[in-house]
Parts: sequence; C-alpha cells; structure tokens
Amino acid sequence: MAKSILLTGCSTGIGYDAAHTLQKRGWRVFATCRQQKDCDRLTAEGLTSFVLDYEDEASIKAAVKTTLDATGGTLDALFNNGAYAIPGPVEDLSRDALRTIFEANFFGYFDLINQLMPTFREQGHGRIVQCSSLLGMTALRYRGSYNATKFALEAMTDTLRLELRGTDIKPILIEPGPIKTDFRKNAIIQFDKWVDWENSLLRDHYESTLLDKLKKVGTKKDPGELGPEAVTAALIKAIESPNPNPRYFVTWPTRLTSTLRRLLPTRWSDAIFVRF
Repeated sequence: MAKSILLTGCSTGIGYDAAHTLQKRGWRVFATCRQQKDCDRLTAEGLTSFVLDYEDEASIKAAVKTTLDATGGTLDALFNNGAYAIPGPVEDLSRDALRTIFEANFFGYFDLINQLMPTFREQGHGRIVQCSSLLGMTALRYRGSYNATKFALEAMTDTLRLELRGTDIKPILIEPGPIKTDFRKNAIIQFDKWVDWENSLLRDHYESTLLDKLKKVGTKKDPGELGPEAVTAALIKAIESPNPNPRYFVTWPTRLTSTLRRLLPTRWSDAIFVRF
C-alpha cells in the first residue's frame, strides 16, 4: 500500500509543490488549505484536499478525522508547513496580533501533532516534519512576531525529538531560508491589517525607510533564493530516508546562519544581522 502523508498550507508555494511531487512519487497525499476555494482548485487538479486552518481547533480535529477515516486509521507522515508573518517593529505589535500569529504558526502545529500522536504511537512509527525558517535560528529586525513563533517551533520540536528518542517516531526540522513564494506578499497584507503605523512613535521611520522597504518586498531575488522544489527535495529525504537527519538546511543562507550563530560572539553576530 502507498505510504500516506498529511500536508498543510498547500494552496501555493512550498506546500503546493510538495503535494504534487509526492503524489507523483506514489505517496497517498492529503493536501490541506485554509480556504475551501483553494481546496476545490487542488481537487480539480487531482489531489485529495480539504480544509485545515491552524487557527480553528474544530478544523484541525475534522481534518484529522477525515484523514484517518480515509486511511483506515494510519498515517506515515505529517508535514506542518502553513505559516505567515506580521512584519513591523516589536513595539508596534499588539497583544491580539501576537496571539493570532502564535495560533497559526505554533499552537496549531502542536495541536495537530498531538491529535495524530496516538496514531503514531499505536502503529509504532511516523515522521513529523516541521517547516521552520532561518528566522528560527537568528532574529532579524522588523520580523519579531515571526522570529518568536519560529524560535518556539524549534524549541518545542527539539524537545519532542528528545522525548521520542528510542522510538521510530521522528520529528524533523526543515530550514528553508529564502524561497520564491507568495510569503512576503502575504506579509504585507498582514502588516496592513495589524500595524497602526500612522499612530506609531516610529511614524517618521516608517515614512522615511520602513514602508518603502516593506512595499518593495519580493520585487527582487534574495541572495541564495531557490524555488519551492528545493524544500520538497529536503522533505523527500526527511520522509523516505531510513535514518533521517534532525535538520535539513535547504539554502546556503541557512547553513551560513547556523554556523555564525554557533561560532561568533553575540555582539559580532548582531553587527552582521542588523544590516538585514
């Protein structure tokens, strides 16, 4: 029988490429999206697709039930992928904004994992693959909320890996770095929704520098940027290798960042990362 995988955030980008590629490789793919219209589009393309919204507990529970009903109660792998950013200075991020992004980028991930854990325990195996970020290894300015969710994701996944040591349930982190997707365009929408820059004490900074930087995001290729297929290649290693690595670094910026954070004093690394 074909191995099965549940993927989130499949409407575009990384999740979309992974869903189609894995199905072509013979996996039984359950490709989920936050909106029904995207699920309908994926269904028309030949994928099995239904709604899973990390911010909606009932949606997560329903998606797990749909998946396990279809497989007869088994699942070989989970790819937690969907996430978004709310860019802006930390002092302009409201409690509601932080609560919302943590629901989507962190709480939903582990709610989904914990609902699937009885299945993984009972069958004695499973791969839990988490799409993290370069920003889960180092903080960059004006990405505070996203930095925080990804640092938390890294810490909890590392903890889960230690707790599952000695089992055949493998939590794995993928560190993409700059990938060509709609992620940054979507971040502008979140900025407009949550950041009241016109009433900020930093309004002059927004007008002189920050707004222009935000609105131009995604208009040029970042150093080391790759397509989403590069993340899919790492995902394939994570779910098909007999002994997968705890982490897979996709682009050279993630590998370099990991090295710098380990080797350099904090003041030195701050002097480098403050430029970005």
